[in-house]
Amino acid sequence: MASMQHEGLLLLFRNRPTLAPELLRDALGLKLPAWTEARVESAELTEVVPTEYRADLVVLLLEGKPIFAIVVEVQLSRDEDKRKTWPLYLTSLRSRVGCPTALLVVAPDASVARWCAQPIELGHPGFTLHPLVAGPGAIPVVTNEQEACQDPELAVLSAMAHGREEVGMAVAQTVMNALGDLDTERVRLYVDLAMSSLSEAARGALEALMQSGKYEYQSEFARKYVAQGREEGLREGLQQGRYEGERAALLEVLNARGLQVDETTLHRIMGCSDLAQLKSWLRKAATAQSTQELFA
Repeated sequence: MASMQHEGLLLLFRNRPTLAPELLRDALGLKLPAWTEARVESAELTEVVPTEYRADLVVLLLEGKPIFAIVVEVQLSRDEDKRKTWPLYLTSLRSRVGCPTALLVVAPDASVARWCAQPIELGHPGFTLHPLVAGPGAIPVVTNEQEACQDPELAVLSAMAHGREEVGMAVAQTVMNALGDLDTERVRLYVDLAMSSLSEAARGALEALMQSGKYEYQSEFARKYVAQGREEGLREGLQQGRYEGERAALLEVLNARGLQVDETTLHRIMGCSDLAQLKSWLRKAATAQSTQELFA
């Protein structure tokens, strides 16, 4: 089942398509052609699209025409089936768009990142896939507020990759201070992703600092988050867990039935805090023929 962490990571790349090529170029050293546009494309990579042949995300770079394509896969645990499907994703996408392609695997956990980076031998001489993996060793530690304001999605990704390290609290603070110009829905998601990535000790220390009144946060949501306090935060956390369970179940049903979840649909589901509405959508998802029918 797709987790909220998995879907949250994908939203970072949906909200900022240039994040994928920037990671390939700046963090992993891949030379890319100059492009003027980066956009999210359909991740359905075969004519008949069973769930196992749908990539997490596809980003297409254009200079008037497609010049480079990136398959983005979020990997939170080991999955041997991926070693079968990743080569298929690349060759299918290259055939579809007619330009060079690369595989970017985002793995915030170091041990999972090492597993993802293992070469995949296809058997044909010289045909070996070396996945390009953005793990904690490649994802930069973002503690500069100006850099975080320019690229808040990278700052959140940094928090998710380094949240349990000694620097985790500083990275999370940077995220909290970099969200002032974003819409409330995105701020809520990014704060939740950053805070949930911290160790229990770091999260407690940051909450204590936030409640001390010694730190001024730039976004309205961050200030509200500070004001909640531990007890209210716990109550809200329990309720949020119910929301997340319904959202995850809904996404799983849509995914299992082969209904494409585009960016608008994903935003609507992730942003819904009405438990009754989520339950209603979940019931409809069992028989709906499209996501448009789901929301009718």
